[in-house]
Amino acid sequence: MSKQELSHVGAPASGEGPVTVQTLAYEPLTQHVSGGGAVLQSTSPLLAVRARLEVCVGEVELTVGELLAAKDGHVLRLDRAVDQPVDIRLDGKVVARGLLVAVGESFAVRLTELPMPLVP
Repeated sequence: MSKQELSHVGAPASGEGPVTVQTLAYEPLTQHVSGGGAVLQSTSPLLAVRARLEVCVGEVELTVGELLAAKDGHVLRLDRAVDQPVDIRLDGKVVARGLLVAVGESFAVRLTELPMPLVP
């Protein structure tokens, strides 16, 4: 397999003398693995990025006074019906929807609406 080399000589931003950057040698990114697929196509680095999702069951609008006057056992009626999908948010933006279900003693979401896959 052939290796490609990069080198660069330039001046630093501070205006001091020229800086020499060491030459690097690397394998091409299209290198194949034993399974026959290209490295970047078979294991995208994006697949390892962790993200925290939020599930929004609904919202209610009330004054701070109403919230402070609430007592133990008070019920806040949300803007969604029980059978409506919940929003799955990433960084505050809805990325999917699903139905709230129970799995053992925990809440879970059965995905019902997913975004269209990206087309290269």
